[in-house]
Parts: sequence; C-alpha cells; structure tokens
Amino acid sequence: MSSTRLEKDSLGQVELPADVLYGINTFRSLANFPISGRPIATYGEFIRAIATVKQAAAQANLELGGLTPEQAAAITAACEEVRAGRHDAHFVVDMFEGSGGTSTNMNVNEVIANVAARNAGQALGEYAVVHPNDHVNLGQSTNDVIPTALKLAVYGALAETPTALRRLAQAFSDKAAEYADLLRLGRTCLQDAQPMTLGQAFGGYAAVIARHADELEALQDQFLTVPLGGTAIGTGFGAQPGYTAAVCRHLAVLTGAAVKPASNAFDAMQNMDNCARLSAELRNTANTLWKIANDLIILSSGPMGGLEEITLPSVQAGSSIMPGKVNPVIPMAVCQVALAVTGNDTAVTLACQQGLLEINHYELIVCDRLLESIRLLTRTATVFTDRCVSGLVGNAEASRQHLLNSSALATALVPALGYAQVSGVVRAAVAEQRPFIEVAMERGLLREDEIQPILYRATHGAAA
Repeated sequence: MSSTRLEKDSLGQVELPADVLYGINTFRSLANFPISGRPIATYGEFIRAIATVKQAAAQANLELGGLTPEQAAAITAACEEVRAGRHDAHFVVDMFEGSGGTSTNMNVNEVIANVAARNAGQALGEYAVVHPNDHVNLGQSTNDVIPTALKLAVYGALAETPTALRRLAQAFSDKAAEYADLLRLGRTCLQDAQPMTLGQAFGGYAAVIARHADELEALQDQFLTVPLGGTAIGTGFGAQPGYTAAVCRHLAVLTGAAVKPASNAFDAMQNMDNCARLSAELRNTANTLWKIANDLIILSSGPMGGLEEITLPSVQAGSSIMPGKVNPVIPMAVCQVALAVTGNDTAVTLACQQGLLEINHYELIVCDRLLESIRLLTRTATVFTDRCVSGLVGNAEASRQHLLNSSALATALVPALGYAQVSGVVRAAVAEQRPFIEVAMERGLLREDEIQPILYRATHGAAA
C-alpha cells in the first residue's frame, strides 16, 4: 500500500501522506505559513466550536432540503468525533495563517469529509460521500464560520474564569476576616500614611477581584450573538431562505446556550468591538492582580532587611547560590502573566481596528490572543489562590512596630493642635530618628492611654 496519495486542485496536483485526514488546501497552508509553530488545535475549544458550527449547518441544511439524510448523518457523525477530540492531530494549520481564516475553515472541512469517507469505507481524499466544499461547507463561508466559532470558543473558555477569580476573592476575604484586628501602617506613595488593619487591605483586594469576575461574566453573553448565515459579506447569499434561523436554532441546542443571529449581519461581520472590549477587561483584571501581587512582594520583603509584615508560603528554594533564600515566586509569576495579557490586548486592539470594508481578516490572531489571555488568567488565579494567598500569614509584631514607629497618628492630633504644630513634631521625630509617639508624649501632646482609642477611631473611621 502506498504511503502517499495524490490530490488535485485548480493550482495543480500534490502528494500527501496517505493517512492524514486533511486535504490539499490544508497541505498548501503548511508550506505557506510555517510561522508560529502553534497549530489551530492548540485551542481545543476553537476546534470544537468550528465542528459544532459544521454540525449545526448540516442539520439546518437537512431540514431545508440541501443535504440528503445520509450526507447529514455522515457529517454529524464526523463532527461528533472531532468534538470529542479524536482527530486533533490533523488540525495543523498555523494560528498565524494569512488567508483570513480560509485555511482554518478548509482544514476542518477536509477532516470532516475524510472522516465521513473513512466511516463509509471509502479511501481518504475520495469525496463521493461528503465533499468538503459542496456539503460540509454548504450555506457557509469562512467569513461567517470563523467569527462564529471564535465567539463560541471564547464563550466556552470564559466559563471557568469568573469562578477562578471568585475563589481568589474568597481567599482574600477569608484572610480579611482572619486579620480583621491586626493593626498595620497604611502607606501612600510608599510613605507612612495612616493606621489600618491588614484585614482592611485584604478586603479591598477581595472586592476588586469580585468586581472583575462580575464584569467578565457580563461580557460573556455578548459572544452568543453570531454572524452565522451572513455567508461572505452579510447578504446571506449562498444560503437557502430560512437558513440563518435554522442554523442558529440547531447551534443553540448543540451548545446548550442561547445562541442567536446578529440583528445586522453586516455589522456582525465587519466589527469585532466585543472582542476588543473583552480583551480590555482581561487586561484590566490582569493588571489588578499585578498590583496586588506587587503589594504582596513588598509586604513580604525581608525577612531582615525588608517590611516582613506578611510571610508567603515557601514553595521552592529561591537561589542556586544563596542558601536558605526564598523568593515570592508565585506573585512574580502573576506579574509576568499580567505583562503577557497586556501585550495580548495590544495585539487584539490593533487587529480589531484593522478590519477592512466588509470583514476583518485578522480574526485568527484575535482568537489566539484572546484564548491565551483567558487561559493564562484562569490558571494564574487558581495558582495565586492555592499556592500563595490561602497560606500567607500576617506578622503582627512587625506590623505593630512599623505603625508605632511612624507618624501615622499625626493626623489624629491635627484637629486639637493644628497642622503646623503637628508637622513640627513629625519633623523633629524624623530629625532625631525617634518614633513620633515618643516625641509627642515627651512634649505633652499625647498620653499613652490615648493611643489605642486613636488607633481604633483611625481604623474604623466615622462609624466608630
């Protein structure tokens, strides 16, 4: 048996490995786009989404008389295999293919047609049963298939992200309760400011992370409005009357989600503002985690030459040359992810901006960058929760000493003594390198029994 097979198109004849499930269009893309080394199967959710679109299309075309029951059944069975992940190795087109998604669409069409051929006992590359273009792609074009699949893939990928973020928010909320009474020095511009508790700081982290989870969840539903049925440019030319409603109905059943057609197909095919909007929120979320991670790095600095107000879990040795050194590796990883997501957002923003006339032909990089950002953010939130936040410890003594050695109580004396007089005490404490409290008590401006009530009022605000 030959180890190769011949396939022909309008550009000529090529020789393919005999056992590959893709065809000549995919083969040509391999020569044209050996770029990133990241095949479209890098994101299984994307492949599953395209196969789901093809399956819904087959069912709609059967309903409208465009396919025979045998053809629709063959396509459906092949799509089920693809959706189960059985043929991922055959989705080989590069994520950075420059054909506006045509190579990706044809890769899926060819695999489905060849699986159908094999299931029918036919030779690979013999499309008598199901043809990649005439049957698998019936009523579709790359221009409505790829953006629809992108949206469905993003919708599915986003399902876990709010959950991961809420787990992280809950971990900080738990720490807020645990350290509700641990007094510490609040800082602004990295300078001594006012008293607060460690629990209040953690409560702030919990609140902002929960807000981001809510925002991402709200954006997720926008990805259920799809351009499928618009075919090449939004006119619907190439699909039968009633196809759009039918295919979206079948797509909703297959996905279990409220998929619906766009109210204006031209808008849906020209514009990717929802992708840009989501990317920006992913960046905002990553930047919030970045800020929090940096705070933990600063607060855990030391142990002797830094703040040492918290201790992070020791998850690995910090140096190959300095014995006993432990670094804040989890927060540093969070910061690196935020850098990557920020870069991804720049790429998505520019790609969404660069649509020309009736379509955006940069959808593949938008898909790649969005799905990577979602994956990175979800995994990072989980690691941050489990490997860092859940196990961190607040150090009461170091926090108390920093607070009492600072001028944090100065603001509380201003109403009684005036800003100028209190400022003089602060400057004297700094010049003499003595705690502010010590100088204030020495000058008769503060009694020791007043310190705790002042701290309580300062940390509990007007409610006290």
